[in-house]
Amino acid sequence: MTIRIDELVDDRRVVICCGTGGVGKTTTAAVLALEGARRGRKACVVTIDPARRLADALGIERLTNDPTEIDPKLWADIGAEVVPGGRLSAMMLDTKSTFDLLVTRNASSPEQARRILENTFYRNVSGALGGTQEYMAMEKLHELHDEGDFDLIVVDTPPTRHALDFLDAPQRLTRLLDNRVFRLLMMPTRAYLRVASVAVQTFLRTVARVVGSEVIEDVVAFFRAFEGMEEGFRMRAQVVGDLLADPDTAFVLVSSPRRDAMQDATFFAQRLAEAGQSVQALIVNRVHPSFGDEAPAGLRAAAEALRDSPEDARPREPAHRLAALYDNLADFREIATLEREHIEALRARIGPDTALAYVPYLAHDVHDFATLHEVGEFLFDKVPAR
Repeated sequence: MTIRIDELVDDRRVVICCGTGGVGKTTTAAVLALEGARRGRKACVVTIDPARRLADALGIERLTNDPTEIDPKLWADIGAEVVPGGRLSAMMLDTKSTFDLLVTRNASSPEQARRILENTFYRNVSGALGGTQEYMAMEKLHELHDEGDFDLIVVDTPPTRHALDFLDAPQRLTRLLDNRVFRLLMMPTRAYLRVASVAVQTFLRTVARVVGSEVIEDVVAFFRAFEGMEEGFRMRAQVVGDLLADPDTAFVLVSSPRRDAMQDATFFAQRLAEAGQSVQALIVNRVHPSFGDEAPAGLRAAAEALRDSPEDARPREPAHRLAALYDNLADFREIATLEREHIEALRARIGPDTALAYVPYLAHDVHDFATLHEVGEFLFDKVPAR
């Protein structure tokens, strides 16, 4: 039985929007959260995109690392009936602030947390280390899920290839904690000198020649300050992984009809399947309208007939202009047909029960609640909100 996008907004707790860059993923996430709020749910949309697109579309000056509730007067009076009790909030991930909070929560004492937060190495890498952003996005999702009092959390992820890091983040952290060098550096001082002095100190001296001894001292101090916290991080990673695999979490794949975007979408769907998860909905933005149902061959034949018509039958110039319009319509019909064939092929690979929605090219940008509602008209069934 084919899933409906309405079901995801009505029934799921977490909806994760994935896709390559520039396909309207941020807009789609905002539309889904808005519809959830309109249907009476307490909804929050989370973005890791530092651009201002989401804030602009939601009519607020800026987003922070904490959910900002949006005045219902801005969104509740637009479109169809609104179920009472709905709430709409939005936030943008601040990687370092989230990491700082995670350290503070897992530290055994305020002193341990202070040593880590003030460590030069930590300050340099906490917002820039590869995979950190993706893991902190998962940490923020977990925080909102457990403590945010939200019925629906919609996450706008990084572009597709990086979104795989988003999915792998819990396992990557666990692999880091299990790494031999990490475990050696985490040993208490005496054990470190006794067991690992030759191997590790030789390695550190070699690296120090390249990056400087002060950097190495900061790194070692960071790992020592981290002692005793790794189990808390490991358990948190497991909980986050379980949240991704929970049946209450849905994945929505956002794409455009462009060849590269469709290839990335296929890659992501395959990767998700390898992880034992599936895509519940495929949303394709900026699709060419069909402009009727006449075959391109018939349109081109009509154009040829106009060009070949006798001069005394109709004026030559208007006939040629009309023929050109028929050719133009045939081109659009061919593009629209090819796009739909590619989209249906992708849907078949994902699964025939996957919800599918087309959003056509619009004559304007999506920049406010009215235009967000307009996009929503293409995603949701025309049924009364529950």
